[in-house]
Amino acid sequence: MFGRRTSLPLLSRIAAFVWPRGGWRRQSTYVAHRLKRLPGTPNRIAAGFASGVAVSFTPFIGFHFILAVCLSALLRGNFIASAVGTAAGNPWTFPFIWIATYKLGHWILGSSNGRRLPNDVGISYLFDHPMDVLWPMAIGGFLLGTLAWFVAFFPIRSLVMKYQFQRRKRLLVKARRKRVKMLSDRAVAAPPADSELLPDREVP
Repeated sequence: MFGRRTSLPLLSRIAAFVWPRGGWRRQSTYVAHRLKRLPGTPNRIAAGFASGVAVSFTPFIGFHFILAVCLSALLRGNFIASAVGTAAGNPWTFPFIWIATYKLGHWILGSSNGRRLPNDVGISYLFDHPMDVLWPMAIGGFLLGTLAWFVAFFPIRSLVMKYQFQRRKRLLVKARRKRVKMLSDRAVAAPPADSELLPDREVP
């Protein structure tokens, strides 16, 4: 549904991931349009999308799609919508998400259970002490992700409900017009009555 007929080169795909060709505003409009047209009830679509948004707050980047589908299945959401929802985590939002989840998790754990990162932290430190980062981010991500789920669920459900109501209304009007036209065509094509086929008789 969301794929291209011809795949883009690797560099083009990376560039599109960082900055879409039409800009993030146009990309958001496109995603919202496709999201509204997904099959399913507004609750299922909104639950799936919100699941993808919530999972984006976890530090397990390589597993976001899998986690989104699993959470969506648990909440009886739409799987495609959950994959779309993971777009909430992107190169422009990840830095803010990571900082917020780490600080919140570290604050919850407290200085006795959580260790502050050194000023010169680098990739090697993250590999040597993964739990110093992942554990606070997982705690903070769980709380912020839960909040993000509710923030995303209700607007998307309202958006899909409005779209589906208007779509049913348009289909009903179209069906009525088609029926009126069909009856009109039948009336025009109907043969004349038997009395109209008889010749006129002279009155004596």
